[in-house]
Amino acid sequence: MTAIGWAQIALYFMILLALTKPLGSYMFRVFEGERQPLPAVFGRIERFLYKLCGVDRTREQSWTSYAFSLLAFSLFTLLVTYAIERLQRVLPLNPQRLGPVEPALAFNTAASFTTNTNWQAYTPETTVSYLTQMAALAWHNFTSAAAGLGVALALARGFTRNASATGKKTLGNFWVDLIRATVYVLVPLCIIYALFLVSQGVLQNVSRYRELVTLEGARQTLAMGPTASQEAIKMLGINGGGFFNANSAHPFENPTPLTNFVQMLSMLAIPAGLTWTYGRMARDQRQGWALFFAMAVLAVAGVLCVYTAEAQGNPALRGIAHLEQLGGNLEGKETRFGLAASALFATVTTAASCGAVNAMHDSFTALGGLVPLVNIQLGEVVFGGVGAGLYGVLIFVLLTVFIAGLMVGRTPEYLGKKIEAREMKFAMLYVLIFPLLILGFSAWGAAASYAKSSVANAGPHGLSEILYAFSSGAGNNGSAFAGLNANTRFWNVAMAFDMLAGRFLMMVPVLAIAGSMVGKKVVPAGPGTFPTNGALFAVLLIGVILIAGALTFFPVLSLGPILEHFTAPAGRLY
Repeated sequence: MTAIGWAQIALYFMILLALTKPLGSYMFRVFEGERQPLPAVFGRIERFLYKLCGVDRTREQSWTSYAFSLLAFSLFTLLVTYAIERLQRVLPLNPQRLGPVEPALAFNTAASFTTNTNWQAYTPETTVSYLTQMAALAWHNFTSAAAGLGVALALARGFTRNASATGKKTLGNFWVDLIRATVYVLVPLCIIYALFLVSQGVLQNVSRYRELVTLEGARQTLAMGPTASQEAIKMLGINGGGFFNANSAHPFENPTPLTNFVQMLSMLAIPAGLTWTYGRMARDQRQGWALFFAMAVLAVAGVLCVYTAEAQGNPALRGIAHLEQLGGNLEGKETRFGLAASALFATVTTAASCGAVNAMHDSFTALGGLVPLVNIQLGEVVFGGVGAGLYGVLIFVLLTVFIAGLMVGRTPEYLGKKIEAREMKFAMLYVLIFPLLILGFSAWGAAASYAKSSVANAGPHGLSEILYAFSSGAGNNGSAFAGLNANTRFWNVAMAFDMLAGRFLMMVPVLAIAGSMVGKKVVPAGPGTFPTNGALFAVLLIGVILIAGALTFFPVLSLGPILEHFTAPAGRLY
């Protein structure tokens, strides 16, 4: 642990804080303002897309219509991606003449990119063509991120709209939110971002792969491709799927410490900015800052734990004569980034539900690997995905308000609206679906011989690999403990359903809560109203998040990374 490492971490969070207000204000103008930015440029594209798609932007939707539009669009995009993968041999931009993707793997990949998970059970360089990368995967990176952003906005409108004053009991229009998120936010930022990446040495071409001769005289194939354009939306849209198998550890995706730092910033930029947007929508900026504070505390705590654990080195190697781990646990890490940047990247990518990696999480120490796993299992609330982080933490806000109401003996209220049984039933459905998926699929994977055959390690670390995989799928993260061979029929199909259920079975209750809240009467705050815009509420929110996560996952974590931590110093490795 070095002063430079601590300075990098401190600088990161300072810049993230500085970006929150301007980006949040811009998104508020895009989605809730009377006049969107740059109407002469973006406005023309927006109107053209409305006309092309037959969308009436003045017509808003109920929660059921919004949910139906979301599900129908997602199903369509899943089928398109599956078809492109299966037909890529006969489609253009396939200089390597790669064949069709195997059906189970194609279904897994289509489900992965539809759900903004970007779990990759394949090696991209040898599996998917340039057209598949661009027209299926990178395209999906935009649409899945925009869809998640739309659901968050719908829930925010449900909480913040005053139906008695505006007469609106609707949640906006899914197609308008989708188009505006793409046209005004994701595409412009990604164009600038991709140009920056190219300037730093990230590839952007459609050339054939290069055949090289190494210094030893061996022949090596060097993969090419339109990397920068996909890398930009991969990070900004919190998708995580790498153009190359090594992901952001690959020098063609992440060549310099500067690109590494900017990639980390871009993962949390939109989720952090959305807290400011939410404060504007609530007409109380402190509401947004309370959410930001709670998320930031959890993120900082995660970084400190990972950095400390990795800096102490591998506990299994302690006590070996003449062996000093002065640089900490460097196994599976890029020395051009360093320990601090690797620890920060691992924390950020799992906090953001991104899944991009610049180090091998499977090679982290037991406690270092525990933090990314816990970040995912908390349920996309440590900033979380684009949109998913905001609606995830707002569900826990409801739980916190409900618990606070029970403590003081009052009907719980949030932003002047009463929280009643209907909302709490949907909130508990949201909270319970997540562990049911993770623990249910993990139990299956740990018990079935055809599933265990893919696990490279026995004992607690093998259980951690299985648990991490299904946590990553249900949490729509996409990173992995890579000792697991997930490219089998069981793992491809099981992970596909894990990802689809973790995305859409949790989005529908969110929209149902929004639909229930939007029509409620707003009651002015009184002497007995519990304030939800201060530090006390943020601390209580953090406590509810941690307690809910601990009660759910602590037993299985005790059998995985925690047990591994205590057995490693004794030499009992598996």
